[in-house]
Amino acid sequence: MTTVLDINADMGEGFGPWLIGEGVDDEIMALISSANIATGFHAGDPSTMVHSLREAGRHGVAVGAHPGFRDLVGFGRRHINASPEELVNDVLYQLGALRELARREGQTLHHLKLHGALFMHAARDEAFAVQLCEALVASGTDLPIYCLVDSVLDRVARQAGLRSVHEFYADRDYDDNGSIVFVRQVARRDPEQVAAKVLLAVTEGVVESINGKRVTVSCDSVCLHSDSPGALDMLKAIRRRLDEAGIAVQTV
Repeated sequence: MTTVLDINADMGEGFGPWLIGEGVDDEIMALISSANIATGFHAGDPSTMVHSLREAGRHGVAVGAHPGFRDLVGFGRRHINASPEELVNDVLYQLGALRELARREGQTLHHLKLHGALFMHAARDEAFAVQLCEALVASGTDLPIYCLVDSVLDRVARQAGLRSVHEFYADRDYDDNGSIVFVRQVARRDPEQVAAKVLLAVTEGVVESINGKRVTVSCDSVCLHSDSPGALDMLKAIRRRLDEAGIAVQTV
């Protein structure tokens, strides 16, 4: 029986005065244990990054870098054909930017989580995953990597001596193979149904697929996207269910 659980959310995914989602980042920060802060290429800017760092510090939330493809217009959800070396350089550039801002705030980074299309690229592209992990090790960055269980990045990270954290997606559907069903437009979901899905995954290690099949899942951390419609209500429902089950929310 799981007694502790990490909840992570993608944060700071605006740009200047523009906000993504319903503008509930600051309220969400009080309900999570780990924040994935956008690092500028798909969203985020230096001042937005600092705001997210300070809010995380105020709530005792661990902070991680959330680098993506260089794709502001497409919010990092479009695939970009680039060499593994170019993509690794982009990741290290973004990681370094957040790390220096965090250092000034007296904070250290807790993890690394790739964003959107780059996250999925790393899950299946061995050349990129290998070069990324080699670069992280060479730079002395031994941050845990949030990833899909049994993905290419999961395997390569463990082989490189990096810790991988397996995510369960509260606000996404799963197919019969246990893979996430990604969509461009995320529909608003019933908070209580989402909370029940999370509790089932945490307590029994299964999720009901879009076809009604019970599929085994691995769940070190639950992810909920801050830009999903109704994200705050879903998080409140999840926290209530976890509290009732005696499951504490903390970083892994």
